[in-house]
Amino acid sequence: MVEMLALAKLADNIIHSLSEPYLIEGSQVVIGVSIGIALAPADGNNSDTLIRNADLALYTAKGEGRGQFRFFVPAMHAEAEDRRQLEGELRQAIGTGGLHLEYQPVVCAATERITGFETLVRWSHPVRGAISPSIFIPIAEDAGLIGAIGEWVLRTACSDAMKWPAGTRVAVNVSPIQFANAALPNIVMSALANSRLPAGQLELEITESVFLSDRHNTDSMFAHLKNLGVRLALDDFGTGYSALGYLKTAPFDKIKIDQSFVRGAAIKGSRNAAIVKSIVNLAEALGMETTAEGAETLDELDLIRSLGCSHIQGYVYGRPISADETRGLLGAHDGYAIAQGHKSSREPRMAMLRTVTLVHGENNYTGRIRNVSASGALIEGVSDVPAGTRFSVEFNRRYRVAGLCRWSHEDKMGIEFEEPVSVERIHAADRPAPVAKTEPKAEQRRAG
Repeated sequence: MVEMLALAKLADNIIHSLSEPYLIEGSQVVIGVSIGIALAPADGNNSDTLIRNADLALYTAKGEGRGQFRFFVPAMHAEAEDRRQLEGELRQAIGTGGLHLEYQPVVCAATERITGFETLVRWSHPVRGAISPSIFIPIAEDAGLIGAIGEWVLRTACSDAMKWPAGTRVAVNVSPIQFANAALPNIVMSALANSRLPAGQLELEITESVFLSDRHNTDSMFAHLKNLGVRLALDDFGTGYSALGYLKTAPFDKIKIDQSFVRGAAIKGSRNAAIVKSIVNLAEALGMETTAEGAETLDELDLIRSLGCSHIQGYVYGRPISADETRGLLGAHDGYAIAQGHKSSREPRMAMLRTVTLVHGENNYTGRIRNVSASGALIEGVSDVPAGTRFSVEFNRRYRVAGLCRWSHEDKMGIEFEEPVSVERIHAADRPAPVAKTEPKAEQRRAG
């Protein structure tokens, strides 16, 4: 135990030291590191085994958000095998049309008119069901599949957008790997030409991490894309490197404010509103639009409007829907969105302590659930669960829901449900099933 504590402290110091910014030829550079640790003899008696197990621990650390360290545990072998299997199945899904697209509306804050949709790629596994993009996109990136997926998404989204009213935009995410591909402008141009979508209706969403690559190549790529006439949006602003200096030259048309600043902004005492307002002021000074992501409640919507955001995206205006459903949505209210949702920014939570079964593949685990809300819960009793692990939470034989592990610490983890959970149904499932009452047969009544 003493040795593990010392190694944990050493790993933490290495991570923090290497994360300090460097100045190279007048430019600030930030790097990061993740660490995997395996100990002999418990984790292996030879160098090959120790290196393999340390690599598995490193992979887990990277998968849980990077900038972390993890000790090897035997369960990582099963996770690695599961990932290998998923990679093979993802390759097959790409080749056989197993992926599909959904679209979430982007709404003008002032008029509530739907101005466009963000494209979201989805994978419905024939056995496992819906697999979160937070799980299969990293697999695609590591396996070299993200280019093929990205090109398919771009072509399909442009074709779908041609069926919308003129001027309706479609936003497509471009990963750093795609952005670094010199062929990207030709791929975009081909997708536009084949679909006949006007270039101004395509918006490419790019994260701040692209600024870590070669500055000359980055500037050149921006110039090529803008020459095509497409729009560029800076995605997840404020959660990455926040390289404000690049905003002076990068030709963005929009800044997307990350949902972590939007959710809870209306709660008293939150600093999120001040951050959102600062981003809005910055965007306006640079002549850019803003989209506030992740708005879920009516008070968040009111606050975002008051802060001056030009566009809003979130469950308050609708969840992601299929391409066919987008046309119905656009026609339902003459192209305008209808805000719906809870008034309060904080979902009511109910204190609860009960035993549940967590089903993961063919394995069942017993845990204790507490602090349940419609969207998530705290579960105790299951240790070392990697973030992103998908479970089926079985309250009893008559009620189960799918959930995703968002964080874990020791034997506690936070579960996000994939669909709203009804606390009433949890309690109702505990009650005995009603017994049907029947009238006695006529012969029996006469006999009485």
